Amino acid sequence: MKFRLLLLGLLCLLPMRLALAQTSVAAPDSAEAPASNPLTFYGFIDAYYGYDFPQPPTSDRPSFLYSHDRQNEFAVNNALLGMRFQNLQVRGAIGLHAGTYVPANYAAEDPVLRHIYEAYAGFRPFDRAWIDAGIFTSHLGFESAVSKDNWTLTRSLMAENSPYYEAGVRFTYEFAPQLTLTGLVLNGWQNIRENNRSKALGTQVQWQITDKLLLNSSAFFGNEQPTDSVRRPRFFHDFYLRYTPTSQVSLAVVFDVGKQKKAPQRTGRDTWHTAALLARYELNEAWAVGARAEYYAAAHGVIIASSAPAPTDPDILVAGGSLNLDYAPSPQVLVRLEGRTLHAADPTFSRSSKRLVSGYANLTSSIAISF
Repeated sequence: MKFRLLLLGLLCLLPMRLALAQTSVAAPDSAEAPASNPLTFYGFIDAYYGYDFPQPPTSDRPSFLYSHDRQNEFAVNNALLGMRFQNLQVRGAIGLHAGTYVPANYAAEDPVLRHIYEAYAGFRPFDRAWIDAGIFTSHLGFESAVSKDNWTLTRSLMAENSPYYEAGVRFTYEFAPQLTLTGLVLNGWQNIRENNRSKALGTQVQWQITDKLLLNSSAFFGNEQPTDSVRRPRFFHDFYLRYTPTSQVSLAVVFDVGKQKKAPQRTGRDTWHTAALLARYELNEAWAVGARAEYYAAAHGVIIASSAPAPTDPDILVAGGSLNLDYAPSPQVLVRLEGRTLHAADPTFSRSSKRLVSGYANLTSSIAISF
């Protein structure tokens, strides 16, 4: 009920958008403040249908896939509505969302918090700097929860199993027009509500080396165990390099690595690492193709747990690829079709309630509208 009231309030504010000037507004994470039109509204809806091979016993896709996670079902992945404000000294945002992505990815959060996509307030303590507090999108990763902004329709294994959102305080400083530094103090690894007495730390460096080459380095350090559990510190680093040699071609390489102290009965640290190569080619103003190759390796089921029965958590190794076709009849509409295949070193994917197989493939289609 509270979510419906908040959503109704945002809808009632939408007519105000017509009274605003038509000049563009800088994104709230930008170090440059807009010259005019400080209040903007945004919306996005991603409707999809997917089908899996082999056919699983339920409509749920594998447990480590959170976006577009239903198959053989017409569904909405993410319906998002929000507003943002920014002038020379202050900024803020509030966005609400619903869809199958929300219960899949926010299951650990209190129900009253699950429908918050972003909600933060910030101010500029001095030139080139911002301090923001609240809930905002993650500083880790190449892909986001808004599918139209990603080169492929579905998310990579690394994106699905690293934070999409975070809650805390962040300090952003534009060291130079090409170099931005960010430091964060967070509740934890994709936590809105705190689950222990510890706080996590994060960093991000984004360097636009040339007009064609962007480097990103992001890190996370924190304890992710509940208050009554033994501390198991986690360190994670996300690295990606994006290269756009021409206006039509975009390439990216992404590599993540993480370490976490093992369970109390074990010594040492569990390690997981994952990588992806992505490419996108714009055929013309309306059509584009994309591709991704990836792998994910996790020791003792850290982050991704195996579905196979075993006396101890087995290692996880999954590799695969995807091909994507995009059609954009207008700037506000994006129609997408993607084929994806994954293969695990051990039987991982459900074919029936009693049988697991190593191979998995799916087709996913989507129509997305945004403003």
